[in-house]
Amino acid sequence: MVEIRRAKISDIDRLHELINIYSEKEILLPRTKESLYQNIFSIFVAEKDGEVIGSASLTILDKELAEIRSLVVDTSALKMGIGRMLVEKIVEETKRLGIEKLISLTYQVEFFEKCGFEITVKDNMPQKVWKDCITCPKLHHCDEIAMIMYVKDNIFI
Repeated sequence: MVEIRRAKISDIDRLHELINIYSEKEILLPRTKESLYQNIFSIFVAEKDGEVIGSASLTILDKELAEIRSLVVDTSALKMGIGRMLVEKIVEETKRLGIEKLISLTYQVEFFEKCGFEITVKDNMPQKVWKDCITCPKLHHCDEIAMIMYVKDNIFI
């Protein structure tokens, strides 16, 4: 059985390892261990048989907009619904906080569409652009697809 729970300090090395697998393939941006420690309260993990097999984090951009970040699943656990479980937990937390919109910048368009997101334009998320994109090395040649979910309309919860 898979449990979705909040991350603990003892998970950081494993989270960093999982994120690096995908960042080395340029599927997502790298995260430092320092960043993971600083944002531990916003990270959820998927655990099976005592091992962390996935994670995702929720970043608040302002009172109306949040972002799901660093969604990763161990390659040995792909196609088991772990990613969807993590998205559902992030959506639940976004709703609990009273935030209306959840975004993702991703290459995994089909997956996020199945989770209730739709393609949008980055112009609809200036909070993200000015907070994070402005310092990203891909700023002027970003090839990630912007996706959005209107949380109150979401079918999960």
